Amino acid sequence: MSQNLQALFKPLKLGSIVVPNRIMMSALTRNRARNTIPNDGLVEYYTQRAKGGAGLIVSEGTLITRQGTEWQHAPGIWNSEQVAGWKKVTDAVHANGSFIYSQLWHLGRVSHPDAPEQKLAGVPVYAPSAISARGGAFRFLPGRPGYVTPTEVPDPTVLIEQFRQAAVNAKEAGFDGVELHGANGYLVAQFLDYNSNKRTDQWGGSVENRARFGLEVLKVLTSVFGRNVGVKLSPAGGYNDVGMELQDTLDTFRYFVTEADKLGLSYFTFVRFAPTELEGKERATKHDVLESYRSYVKDPETKVFLNLGLTPEEGAKFIEEGKIDGASFGRFWVSHPDVTKRIQFGKPLDTPVNFVTVYSPGEGDNWNAGYTDYPAAQYD
Repeated sequence: MSQNLQALFKPLKLGSIVVPNRIMMSALTRNRARNTIPNDGLVEYYTQRAKGGAGLIVSEGTLITRQGTEWQHAPGIWNSEQVAGWKKVTDAVHANGSFIYSQLWHLGRVSHPDAPEQKLAGVPVYAPSAISARGGAFRFLPGRPGYVTPTEVPDPTVLIEQFRQAAVNAKEAGFDGVELHGANGYLVAQFLDYNSNKRTDQWGGSVENRARFGLEVLKVLTSVFGRNVGVKLSPAGGYNDVGMELQDTLDTFRYFVTEADKLGLSYFTFVRFAPTELEGKERATKHDVLESYRSYVKDPETKVFLNLGLTPEEGAKFIEEGKIDGASFGRFWVSHPDVTKRIQFGKPLDTPVNFVTVYSPGEGDNWNAGYTDYPAAQYD
């Protein structure tokens, strides 16, 4: 291992656990849990990545309640069959020397009322306000419709309770902690953003009110998991049609980070700026998320990870400089089950991603194609 990568391989205390290195496998939607139940394919997938040296694995986005997402086979964690499926995953991860958090996920307005899972749920597509996001493509519905106008949730505390129960279930399933998905234009981000939240009650309007939902969710998660709770944020927005003017973005997320930091969290993961094209225009708020928010994390026990487009060299450099505590890699883990070992032993991260099978099975309904069939490197 080259000298300039050694910072990645120092142990790190996260909440009540100590992970063996600073390399996080970020949450990656893979759409392989048939009928929302974690199966043997997921066990194999996460086992491979635990063997591959991930310090902390964050599970793919895991639905806290039945929702009509664009990914019909995203896993859930609202019933006992799902909990039992996840228990096999967490046992396998732990047996292979790694740790795993469950990323708790509610999509808010970017589900579709005609999706079979939403119909089974028997409730509307809830969101902070009845404002549709632009974009989307529900490929399994006739005409491949995009996002539509959701229903304003009458009482957001109902959704907060669903998060709490999901955390209880995650604990039963053997997860080491939970990560609140507060990024990428999903429910928490929708409450934070004044373009998707036009409420006039305690859940909307001022920065404090728009931040309330996410903070209340974090409170109930810590009531279950103590310090073993992380949160992922993408202040630069863009994805799923969120994003505010720069000063409003800074004011909103600095307040949110300041208040969340008081709750005694395991970590924050900040997603870097990456523009999304929407209706032919760039959709995102360009700014440096580390420079803008790192200093607002005051609790020395709460760690900071950076996600999106990092190289191992860049991650190690930022750790050495004290800018971050760990590096969160995503796409590398799709096509390399052994990212950490490759970095450690100087093997290239050069296996191309098969984008056809990232979110769907291969030809002949082969659910392992482009999922568990990527090879590890050869080690002496």
